[in-house]
Amino acid sequence: MRSSAVSPSCGTVFDVPSKLSLRARLNEQMGEPKFWDNPEKAQQTIQQLKPLNAVLKPFEELNTSAGDLRALAELSEEDASLELELDSELKSFGNRLGEFELRAMLDGPQDASNAFLRIQAGTGGTEACDWAQMLLRLYARWAERHGYQAEIVDELRNEEAGIRSATLRIVGDYAYGHLQSEAGVHRLVRISPFDSNARRQTSFAAVDVMPEIEGTIEIELRSDELERQTFRSGGPGGQHQNKTESGVRFIHKPTGLAAESRTERSQHKNADNAMALLKSKLYRIEELKKQAEVEKLYDEKGEVAWGYQIRNYVMQPYTMVKDVRTGVETSQVQSVLDGEIDEFTYAYLRQKAEKMHKKQ
Repeated sequence: MRSSAVSPSCGTVFDVPSKLSLRARLNEQMGEPKFWDNPEKAQQTIQQLKPLNAVLKPFEELNTSAGDLRALAELSEEDASLELELDSELKSFGNRLGEFELRAMLDGPQDASNAFLRIQAGTGGTEACDWAQMLLRLYARWAERHGYQAEIVDELRNEEAGIRSATLRIVGDYAYGHLQSEAGVHRLVRISPFDSNARRQTSFAAVDVMPEIEGTIEIELRSDELERQTFRSGGPGGQHQNKTESGVRFIHKPTGLAAESRTERSQHKNADNAMALLKSKLYRIEELKKQAEVEKLYDEKGEVAWGYQIRNYVMQPYTMVKDVRTGVETSQVQSVLDGEIDEFTYAYLRQKAEKMHKKQ
């Protein structure tokens, strides 16, 4: 009987009872007379409800649709003319179920946030700098495909070609949740465009992904723990060289973490961007410490070289992109470099959700 396949269940990635219970408690808090006496706490409660409702509402809608489909399946057993309608509804239901499963996996405290994505060239000289710029383009194209906005917050160009480092801010719902899979070292194998002998070269670049911290989350930064630096924010030289010190860098002395911005003409705007990035870095590093993974994932703590990569991109002597963590691979290298990475991000999120479920 076909109706047995109609179910919005997401297996190991979605704990419905606990989420329903949490939503009920939060709604009860919002109904209390003194709820708005503490505006900051009220906003935190509302922020907790947002991702819950984003998952539970479509789940409830899928439950209703599943009931309708079961009824249609039973009627189609008596009336064959309804089978085409049933097939169409099942296909639509399957698409909605796939979207729901993805959203159900994005239930971390900052998964719904915008993202800062930092790319750092590793071993490989100019080759690595060119590879870092290819990755910057990849993520900008990914953002475009998903209807997100992408803006370069900071960029340090290499004199010959490519970039030494860059920070991309990606604005859109669940940008961080989708992109968290990209944190780590990315390895490229290709025929070098910078080698007159056309030899095969291996290059590395590190990617770190941090959530943009909303105002409802407090990151305490004392003035005596911060060092503020300014610098000229132009490129390698020429007519575009900036003669004023509009670039801003903040250094958090206790951790040694630094964040900088140089793309805005205004020093104040660069300072705001750098401070937002520093807060995101601090939040991210604390989040990773809790997972006992900071040493192998956070790009400023690990080595950007062989043996640390999370994904391999091979263009010669064959074409293949393979994720070391999930085993997902494809021969469509150019499509991946054009931003088609959803297959990799979904597999990572599913693996992460399954691991979290086993720990509970």
